[in-house]
Amino acid sequence: MKLYAISDLHVSWPANRQALADVPDHGDDWLILAGDVGETVDHLELAFRALTPRFQRLLWVPGNHELWTLPNDPRGLRGEAKYRALVALCREYDVLTPEDPYVLWHGEGQSCLLVPIFSLYDYTFRPGHVPPEQATSWARQAGLVCTDELLLHPDPYPSREAWCDARCRLTEERLSRLPSTQPLVLISHFPLHEDLVRLPLIPRFSIWCGTRRTADWHRRYKTAVAVSGHLHMRATDWRDGVRFEEVSLGYPSQWNRRRGIEGYLREILPGPAPREAAASPYCRHDAGSPGQG
Repeated sequence: MKLYAISDLHVSWPANRQALADVPDHGDDWLILAGDVGETVDHLELAFRALTPRFQRLLWVPGNHELWTLPNDPRGLRGEAKYRALVALCREYDVLTPEDPYVLWHGEGQSCLLVPIFSLYDYTFRPGHVPPEQATSWARQAGLVCTDELLLHPDPYPSREAWCDARCRLTEERLSRLPSTQPLVLISHFPLHEDLVRLPLIPRFSIWCGTRRTADWHRRYKTAVAVSGHLHMRATDWRDGVRFEEVSLGYPSQWNRRRGIEGYLREILPGPAPREAAASPYCRHDAGSPGQG
């Protein structure tokens, strides 16, 4: 009984959707879906129909794409209402979400509490000389405008930053009540730490990649593994004795279809043995083509 993770399935792409149907039966294994399964409630349901029969349990956290409101979506749900509709669908399929009690992992590897997180971003992954109100203009100078600016609505919050703040405060309150002796697996779509955002071709896209509010969570709360996606740059890193796993699949051009989705499932638990403290800070970088999450 192992714990696997993958993110950024992007099932709106036919090649990704077709490959999803070929994932084999995993019996008692669990699977983390770390966001960006698709853009609509129907996309998420398509993935659940394919994967719930093949894994004992699924866990899901939202990515930015799931929170989009597409112009042709008949539901027209925005912001918090869209998120709540996705959570409601998860409950129909018995999929764990950031709104559920954290569950204890009793499979292979160490016993850990599995912590799905919805944190969003607040444009703080930027250089110190760039004022907050100029973050998007700074990115636009490099020709970058994230689609979130058009499709990810924060309703009823006044801004994405305010929504991010509310989600971080909620998560910190829950984490602070946990026993300090129990190791955690922190599961987020967005990287918890700014220095894990390595986008050499589009470095200014960083402002849409997370929040500095989460930078010390792996130290403040006893963490064994932190799982994230969004970057489409698969990697395993170690910080302060904690393993960080970026588990994206990505768009069809960013993964090898001969390997299939099965070849990109990342084993979270039991996972690899801890590296020595003297090891390189970037222990493995199994990169796809850089691209926006």
